[in-house]
Amino acid sequence: MTNSKLYRPDPNLDLVLERIIDIPRELVWQAWTRPEHITKWFTPAPWQTVSCDIDLKPGGAFNTVMRSPDGEDRPNSGCILEIIPMERLVFTDALLPGFRPATEPFFTAIIQLESVPGGTKYTAVARHATEEVARSHEKMGFSKGWGKALDQLVAHMKKVGSAN
Repeated sequence: MTNSKLYRPDPNLDLVLERIIDIPRELVWQAWTRPEHITKWFTPAPWQTVSCDIDLKPGGAFNTVMRSPDGEDRPNSGCILEIIPMERLVFTDALLPGFRPATEPFFTAIIQLESVPGGTKYTAVARHATEEVARSHEKMGFSKGWGKALDQLVAHMKKVGSAN
């Protein structure tokens, strides 16, 4: 992959979810870059993603609203940093659209995709500024939550793929 050395995780600051999934990279890319798909899988059930706004360009928006099982909406605003179609999507909540600094940054996400026999090697990295924030994210359930969301992505995109 292009520039993969740039994104080597730091075990003290970064959380990583890596898995081989049995859907083509093109479907995974669609799942991450089209709002109509993100609202179907992005938040681990019983939470829901009730809206999504993506402006797929560096400096563009990556905004979601997540709804808790109790009906509380939690908006998340972010900025896209890098796009390598079908390979890498990088976004952060440290910046708002237009590269405007955010007041409460939490992490930068790196989604890397690589075609492998039978599917896609999927790597998600959540990069944090401090060990304390990384450990907090881990305790919030990063592995379980992001893993469940990935399972939901795969199930949703298998339905999409079979409908085409």
